[in-house]
Amino acid sequence: MFSFATFGNDLHSGKRSFAFIGHRRFWYGIAIAMTVASILALAFIRLNPGIEFRGGSEFQLSKVADTDTIKASDAVASVVPGTEARVTVIGNSGIRVQTETLSDAQTTKVREALGKAYQVADRNITSSFVGASWGSDVTKKAVQGLLIFIVLVGIIIAIYFRTWKMSVAALVALLHDLIITAGLYSLTGFEVTPASVIGFLTILGYSLYDTVVVFDKVRENTDRITLSTKRTYEEAANLAVNQTLVRSINTSVVALLPVASILFIGAFVLGAGTLKDISLALFIGIAAGTYSSIFVATPLLVDLRRREPEIVAHTRKVLKRRADLAAGSPAEPEFGSHEGDDGEPATVGAGVGPDTAAPSRRGPAVRRETSGQRAQPKRGRRK
Repeated sequence: MFSFATFGNDLHSGKRSFAFIGHRRFWYGIAIAMTVASILALAFIRLNPGIEFRGGSEFQLSKVADTDTIKASDAVASVVPGTEARVTVIGNSGIRVQTETLSDAQTTKVREALGKAYQVADRNITSSFVGASWGSDVTKKAVQGLLIFIVLVGIIIAIYFRTWKMSVAALVALLHDLIITAGLYSLTGFEVTPASVIGFLTILGYSLYDTVVVFDKVRENTDRITLSTKRTYEEAANLAVNQTLVRSINTSVVALLPVASILFIGAFVLGAGTLKDISLALFIGIAAGTYSSIFVATPLLVDLRRREPEIVAHTRKVLKRRADLAAGSPAEPEFGSHEGDDGEPATVGAGVGPDTAAPSRRGPAVRRETSGQRAQPKRGRRK
């Protein structure tokens, strides 16, 4: 019977292992394919910015008996011909209508037209206005904040791990998560609202947290690795990924279940825009962050470090020692020890043949008997 606890223990001890690093080209291919698809979606389908970013007028109707969206479009067109209205059903009895920026007189007439079309009282209709300049400022500040965040995080990771290569690998995985999340937003047509931006910022922290945990285990496994010939750097990094695999799965599942519930309730039950906007970003980002920390960040770190002269020399030493052991030849001892792998003193010297004995430090060499000869004791002369 399968036991998840036993499975995790086997991964941690190395008894069971998955070749995450060994198949890194395959994982790179999947990551590149998803990234390219997301970029194409952003280029051709484009994001659907909310009214907070593009500016415009918004009307919300409550206690609507018939939620037919065509009535709202016709009501707006009757007041402002040629204006495109974005109509969304909220819950079971709500309607949201968004248009381009309207004047005060046009706003009043649209309110009246919507009330007449849906037969609701004026108190059940609210209107708001967002200027285009305000939306532009929000977009500019969001981009600035993202860039500053990436730069600061890159510096902090480089200082913490004492290598810029871990910082580069972590940031590449982070950009991978952001692009995929934005691409899926484009494909689904969900509006990008301030709630979506909050979700983006949240997945930034989650993705980096998961990557840093794996990197911390990699650092622990590869500390002073060049002094040992047990594993190569690549193998030690792969062991670290296996050791943190169960933790990553548990953390992701625990995080995704409530987010999925919020996404389902917000999108299909309540129709609440804020809930579905933030939950979609969280759901996609958490899933992509878990994938990238295992299949992108750590393999990329290995590729960045495996060409270092010290790592190259150590890998050759490990492989040579294994080849010597497989061939039955005496291997070089680890850590400068003069003992072999079986605990016995290693043989020192060369050219010792089967019919000759190595010189002894305690006395002169003893002559070996040849085949068919027997050493005769010397007899003294009788007087």
